[in-house]
Amino acid sequence: MSPQLMDRAKETWREFFHLPMELKNMHANSPRTYEGYGSRLGVEKGAILDWSDYYYLHYHPSSLKDYTKWPSSPLHCREILEDYCKEMVILCENLMKILSRNLGLQEDILQNAFGGKEESGGCLRVNYYPKCPQPELTLGLSPHSDPGGLTILLPDEQVAGLQVRGSDDAWITVELAPHALIVNIGDQIQMLSNSIYKSIEHRVIVSPAKERLSLAFFYNPKGNVPIEPLKELVTVESPALYISTTYDHYRQFIRTQGPRSKSHIDELRSPR
Repeated sequence: MSPQLMDRAKETWREFFHLPMELKNMHANSPRTYEGYGSRLGVEKGAILDWSDYYYLHYHPSSLKDYTKWPSSPLHCREILEDYCKEMVILCENLMKILSRNLGLQEDILQNAFGGKEESGGCLRVNYYPKCPQPELTLGLSPHSDPGGLTILLPDEQVAGLQVRGSDDAWITVELAPHALIVNIGDQIQMLSNSIYKSIEHRVIVSPAKERLSLAFFYNPKGNVPIEPLKELVTVESPALYISTTYDHYRQFIRTQGPRSKSHIDELRSPR
């Protein structure tokens, strides 16, 4: 992916979030599909407040892509968005091959477990974190692991905010690097790999001095495909760690429970 495309994508979205509220609300999200513009500024979660605006949309498969849900301004935003998401899908497909080979398996095995290239899901969530006058009371995003397969994050190059939980339970701030993408393993790949790959628990902190913007592209299995440890990785010595589920079922379970660190995937562990 060209650095110029990364910069254009971020600048386009920054312009969108700077639009007057009445223009942003023309693209308000749908409760049924979650697509469109939404805000979690000041939404209370216990003693912590969420502090972010966002825009969510489907890109892949093409049957789910609805251009009427995409922003109509600023100028050329849809063309830039199309180019960016197209490159994201290509990157994710290549990463799936690499992850499969690293397991000692055929390079198409994870992609096939997702339902194949044509049926795998791709969606974009753009997060905008305004300056926060009391950052000690808020989180941009609460601690969680991503429920899907892969997340490709294009972070803000000026303001650090993403933190991952380390092996000693301490929160580690991810350092910024120009035109670098951050790849997160999600819960679905942890299950398919029988926990050889592990999803990463992360959160986002906000800044009192600067706004922050990031683009997260999610690459997920087809919703109704059974997800369980790959049979090639299950042996007497390494039994299946997780019961079978589907991405649709798992996603709905998380929506009813809310973010709870990595406890959701732990609840799918096979009884011993």
